[in-house]
Amino acid sequence: MRIIPAIDIINGKCVRLSKGDYATRKIYNESPLEVAREFEANGIRFLHVVDLDGAKSDHIVNHKLLYEITTKTNLKVDFGGGLKSTEDLKIAFENGASQITGGSIAVKNSELFHEWLTTYGPEKIILGADCIDRKIATHGWLENTGLDVVDFIQNYEGKGIQYVICTDISKDGMLQGTSNELYAEIINKTHIKLIASGGVTSLHDLERLTEIGCEGAIIGKAIYELKITLKELRELC
Repeated sequence: MRIIPAIDIINGKCVRLSKGDYATRKIYNESPLEVAREFEANGIRFLHVVDLDGAKSDHIVNHKLLYEITTKTNLKVDFGGGLKSTEDLKIAFENGASQITGGSIAVKNSELFHEWLTTYGPEKIILGADCIDRKIATHGWLENTGLDVVDFIQNYEGKGIQYVICTDISKDGMLQGTSNELYAEIINKTHIKLIASGGVTSLHDLERLTEIGCEGAIIGKAIYELKITLKELRELC
């Protein structure tokens, strides 16, 4: 299973939220590049970057920081947040993203998202399936769509999607464990490569996600709050 630390960006700074609530933001570092370099120095090869400013603005905002990270480290970055147009997508790839994650766009403009999938291929496009009480949420998790998360993923699997990041919003940033039953259900009912996100708190959580069959696990606040140390991640990697 791939270990994928997360960097969430607001106003150019590395932050974390709780349950996606912007009012709960906590700044952990003024320099996302410095954080990315520290990850790389400890054996990390993959990075999940979220443009939270972009998610609220409905267009990419922090592409310059993406460029800094991808040109000054060798990390393979998947990038999401505010990608609502083909121009946004081009900007993300031009600034070094290895993959992009589309969540809101996959709900609000499925035709365009499918066009991206066809144009760039399933290795480049990740479906963001962020949910609360099993219902897909969009626009920085501020809107509940009423769509069931498993149905949503199955629909896009039929259109060729291979990678899915599924975040249980109720778990995100809470350091209370992961949504193992939901992830197991998704894996049992689809053939996608599932990247678990939200609630990873300990090495035990990572072990359990590996057992379930997740392709990757995104780790955020657990690293910043030293629940999981970089030394431990280095040993895992």
